[in-house]
Amino acid sequence: MPEIVAFFAEEKDYREVRSMQKSILDQYKKDFGKHASGELRIRISQVWNSIPVQLSRENKKFFFGSIKKGARMKDFELAIQWLSDSGLIHKVTRVSKPGTPLRAYEEIEAFKLYLPDVGLISAMCNLPSRTLLEGSQAFVEFKGALTENYVLQELIAAGNKEIFYYANDDSTFEVDFLLDTEEGIVPIEVKAEENLRAKSFKTYCEKYKPAFAVRTSMSDYREQDWMTNIPLYAIGSVIPAASILDK
Repeated sequence: MPEIVAFFAEEKDYREVRSMQKSILDQYKKDFGKHASGELRIRISQVWNSIPVQLSRENKKFFFGSIKKGARMKDFELAIQWLSDSGLIHKVTRVSKPGTPLRAYEEIEAFKLYLPDVGLISAMCNLPSRTLLEGSQAFVEFKGALTENYVLQELIAAGNKEIFYYANDDSTFEVDFLLDTEEGIVPIEVKAEENLRAKSFKTYCEKYKPAFAVRTSMSDYREQDWMTNIPLYAIGSVIPAASILDK
């Protein structure tokens, strides 16, 4: 959120930043009531409130049972579409295989939902600023969720509108994001730390042999024979990087 970032750059006040984030979330909830009514409004709120839980789990797709027992996609598809059309969520669909074009292999019923801002997710969960800055053992899983959401934000801000992910049926590997580019399909693996173990990602690359593969992490830029590590702060430039390296 630009206003909040600008405020923090000047004041360095974490408490006021959280207050501003909470205010935005309250405004969103009020908008649910202004622009939707009855059962649709309730279901919009249910989907919205479930997103942090969904991201923190190792789900291969959005799990409707996390909203309420027995929930099905048809019960919430209008609510999801409303949130997506309003720009309050980003929907990333799974593909059945990393083929060109990715859109041709889209699995409509398998997707993940992200928020447009990692600060808002933190505010939704009342995540303490100290935990964000210093970390803890209890924060490991959700830190991965925040990092994944951040990377998606950066990719969208860089102009990437068609973003997918891939997970094979036997769950032997998953690729966080896939992009269609002039150089071919670019797989992106997201790491929240400097841990560079990438067995699953390497399995994918050995099978599909992408011309350019990206891992983004807290580590510095480095090239390997099968993939390139791009620091998290620079992931928004992944497409220009792909063009340069391919040449």
